[in-house]
Amino acid sequence: MEPLSTFEIITRILVQLSPVWISLVLLYALSIAFKRRLGLYGKLFDSPIGMIGFGLVMFWVFTGIYGALDMIVTHDALSQVSGMKNKVPGTALRSVEEGDYGWYLLGGDNLARDVFSRLIKGAWEVIKIAPLAAIFAFMVGITLGLPAGYYGGKLDVFLSFLANLILAFPVILLFYLLVTPEIVATGVPNYMAIVLFVFPIIFLAVLLNSRYHTRPALRTPLLIGVLGFATWMYLQLVSSGGYLINTPDFKIIGLPSVLDFFDIDPGLLVVFVSVVFVNSPTVFRIVRGLTMDIKTRDYVAAAQTRGEGPWYIMLWEILPNARGPLIVDFCLRIGYTIILLGTLGFFGLGLAPESPDWGSTINDGRKLLSIYLHPALPPALALLSLVLGLNLLADGLREESLKD
Repeated sequence: MEPLSTFEIITRILVQLSPVWISLVLLYALSIAFKRRLGLYGKLFDSPIGMIGFGLVMFWVFTGIYGALDMIVTHDALSQVSGMKNKVPGTALRSVEEGDYGWYLLGGDNLARDVFSRLIKGAWEVIKIAPLAAIFAFMVGITLGLPAGYYGGKLDVFLSFLANLILAFPVILLFYLLVTPEIVATGVPNYMAIVLFVFPIIFLAVLLNSRYHTRPALRTPLLIGVLGFATWMYLQLVSSGGYLINTPDFKIIGLPSVLDFFDIDPGLLVVFVSVVFVNSPTVFRIVRGLTMDIKTRDYVAAAQTRGEGPWYIMLWEILPNARGPLIVDFCLRIGYTIILLGTLGFFGLGLAPESPDWGSTINDGRKLLSIYLHPALPPALALLSLVLGLNLLADGLREESLKD
């Protein structure tokens, strides 16, 4: 087979991504049709900046999902094909079996792997970590920031001191310390996971109890069901190999198989815990500041006059009225997390060396950057476009929330 021209490469990539384009068109059509019923999300489509940012973000979300389902990749992201080392984009494979794709659309890397497929698979590595890590960081920050800002006093001083202590460390140095093999072998990331991952359970328990404490017939079964499932998921996340703590040197607290259906990759868990730990203090300070401002409002005084409890006021009066800045910061926080993940991958920390995450791919490609641009340039542009999309999305949300 003949090599592809630039036009043919672009055309084939566009065709290969057709499920993504179809999903984007359907999403935009439905969102615009019903935008008046969708609250702040619907108002986003009145902002050109927000629409562009949302489009960039959802492009990579759909790309990551379809890539994980092997619907748009052309080759195995880890397989090496003889003779394809550092080949330029559009190079045809020497021998193609029936059903195999005949070209490396974006060329081959220094290990003869398909750059296009690794780019697509790398999108899933980002999508499956960054938003979830940001959610967990917000759970920790909200759970601690609300009482610190509402009660003040010694509790505020203590929690603020802890947050400032963490923020005093340079982020990259803190990451490096947390993901080094020597620290991982001590079990520190496992201990951190046990502590940090319990905050969503605490948040859900307090949220539901404060809302339905006057209706015990509904509250009790609801708490049992929600917290039972949340606890089961918690044990899945923190346990490994049937043990709550499982390191090369020791194992602590064995769990029955029903509580340990699946194990998270140790490298992935370390990266996830590190991202949550680093982001939580910043979220805490934002929530604390918003709480200190909003608690002086008249509707909070009215809720206190009605005899509502402190946690009801924090979660159902203060938090909903702080949603605008928090949603904006959530988008920006995902962008920061993606940059941190890329930095970790670039330095070869946390994730497995063969992982197709964008940071690792950029690091592999940079070694021959003066000769070959194609291995490092696509993941670098992908990282740039996704973070840019999140920033534009945050700008659009901020613009629309200020109109309320």
